[in-house]
Amino acid sequence: MIVLASLRARWTSLLGAFVAVALGVGLTAAMGLGLDASLGAPERAPVRFAGSPVVVMGQDTLTVPVRRGPGTTHASKPLAHPHPVDIELLRDLRRLGPVRLDGAERGTDGVDAVGVDAPASAVRDTVGDRALVLTGDDRRRADPATARDAEALVAVNAFLGTAGGVAAFVSVFVTASTFAFVVALRRREFGLLRMAGATPGQVRGQLLGEALVVGIAASAAGCALGVRSAPFLGDAMVDAGIAPDWFAIPTTASPFAWPCQLAFCTGLFVVLAGSWTASRRAGRIAPTEALRDASVDSDVMPWSRRLVGTALLALALGLLVRDMSTDPSALLKRKTYTTQPMILITAAAALAPLLVRPVVRALRLPGAIGLLVRENSTASVRRTAAVAAPVLVTVALAGSLLGSAQTVSGARAAEARDQLAAQLVVTGADLKKPPARATPGIAAASPSAATAVFVREEGSALVRSDARAIGDPDAWAATSRLPVVGGDVRDLDDRSIVVNEEWEKHRVGERVEVWLGDGRRARLRIAAVLARGTGDNGAYVTAARAGTVPVDRVDVTLKPGADRTATATALASATGGQVRTAREWLAATHPATKAQTRLGLLMLLAISLTYTAISLASTLLMAASVRSGELRSLRLAGATSTQVRMVVAGEALVAVTVGALLGLLVTAITLGGLATGLARLSAPVEWAVPWDAVGAGAGVCAVVAVTAGVAGVRRGPRG
Repeated sequence: MIVLASLRARWTSLLGAFVAVALGVGLTAAMGLGLDASLGAPERAPVRFAGSPVVVMGQDTLTVPVRRGPGTTHASKPLAHPHPVDIELLRDLRRLGPVRLDGAERGTDGVDAVGVDAPASAVRDTVGDRALVLTGDDRRRADPATARDAEALVAVNAFLGTAGGVAAFVSVFVTASTFAFVVALRRREFGLLRMAGATPGQVRGQLLGEALVVGIAASAAGCALGVRSAPFLGDAMVDAGIAPDWFAIPTTASPFAWPCQLAFCTGLFVVLAGSWTASRRAGRIAPTEALRDASVDSDVMPWSRRLVGTALLALALGLLVRDMSTDPSALLKRKTYTTQPMILITAAAALAPLLVRPVVRALRLPGAIGLLVRENSTASVRRTAAVAAPVLVTVALAGSLLGSAQTVSGARAAEARDQLAAQLVVTGADLKKPPARATPGIAAASPSAATAVFVREEGSALVRSDARAIGDPDAWAATSRLPVVGGDVRDLDDRSIVVNEEWEKHRVGERVEVWLGDGRRARLRIAAVLARGTGDNGAYVTAARAGTVPVDRVDVTLKPGADRTATATALASATGGQVRTAREWLAATHPATKAQTRLGLLMLLAISLTYTAISLASTLLMAASVRSGELRSLRLAGATSTQVRMVVAGEALVAVTVGALLGLLVTAITLGGLATGLARLSAPVEWAVPWDAVGAGAGVCAVVAVTAGVAGVRRGPRG
């Protein structure tokens, strides 16, 4: 009863936590329903050979024995060049019954798949191990859309998982900050309870009881919100190109489905975890706190928080240093630059009260109002830190996530630009090699084809490496500027391979066992070694090692004084492909940041900004509820209502500025570590700070903080 009475009296102080938890549970439930929809996506019926009871398709998987634990197992990877159904096998199949070639992709050695109107057992006996025999729903493996759908669902799951992690992180952060500030504002109340005979355990129990009630109510509301909003989330993902066109989240989801149950439990955990530390602090409040009148914060950082903040800071910096020194390429992965900054953000927020006073005192604010704003901000460190912390989260996430994605994309684009010596690039599905001597203006033309090689590393993992099959190594050397660290790329022949430093074996002259794109096994000598770079420095083999893969790109260098337009026209006629300048080709194939990636990150930042706005409004309205005496004193001292509002607005802006500066510090550390990793990989370093997103986030925070602060003054009593 005491808990319910306390909640009725102080519901406004916990409104921010209620909204944050409800929103977090709603997002978690909606994303869980999205994951459930993707994992249980209806399997589409076969389309390509729907009228054939049996489909024969060339082998499309490479299976290699590897060591796992004490025994031996097999690892499989999709082949870069699946085997065709050859002419001899087609002849044998036609003896069994009608063979359908409609829609089959034709190659020089046969077709990729055919439909057969014959009993499945007879087809299996005839085919043996020469190809795959598919029946029933398995026939959809021959549909090109099947692989595309699988890739799209992987992207959907990755986005939903990342968004759910960010939502959980920010909701825990906001809830913990809210309850910590509630305890700071209720010191006198808890001191009176202690003076009246309440034990520390009873004080902790009251605060945890309030948190439990808020958590149950907010989680239930969040589950209802998630069920209603999940279909709109699915539509938004389709419109953004994150999910395939057919993806949809059912509108008939039950609020008792497993995603909602998980979200409900998560909401309760978030509230209890966020309030646990605050309750322990409330239990340590002494009865003498009831006698204090000073509003100056003292001992704002208990030793436990200092230790936790220092440990998190050491962990974040330790992980960064470890990756820079042992595996710099890990810093370029989205999983790394999405999760590791959260540890650094939490550390900075935990240590924020120690940083508030020096940062605020470094600010130069003009006039009497500026002096008052600065002194009030340094005197009320808890309030300033509580406002700065959510701003820190938003600015740091915007700078770190978008900045890392743009820096990595920019480095890859710069690397591709530095490695391309050609002036013209010809692309197409099946190009003809241009006769360099017969085409006027051409100095060198290097045809190549996309392929892949597979290598078994340490005997336990089958690793795929994208590769290019080179038709003329001398022309290739003339049209490219590869970062060679050993050997000579012109030594590439049918018995050798060019690799990069990321390979387990990467010394010139060593022999490495590989499986080619069509599954053929080969033992090749390393002719040259490239720098590791951003990960796009793949392997290179000769065209003979790629089999019958058609040429899809020709890099062309021009003679001095050659007419580029006339040469491009001649190339288009000779090859049948699209001819672009090197700059045009780079812009099309290496954009600064993929539109889908940027849109997905902006959606995550919108979630963070929403939480930040809730936290700012809640914190400043709570603070205004206990500042009536302080503000009345200002008016009695001669300050007008406008001047009082200017003081409150100035304090809000100072706190937002402190949070933004700390967020930029986190961004600088994150991007600095990423730049160091790129340098260690011998990759170009191009810093990309997303000032537009950072500025927009900080601006919204400033508007919300000033509006909430001034609104709190208007609600307060006037002196």
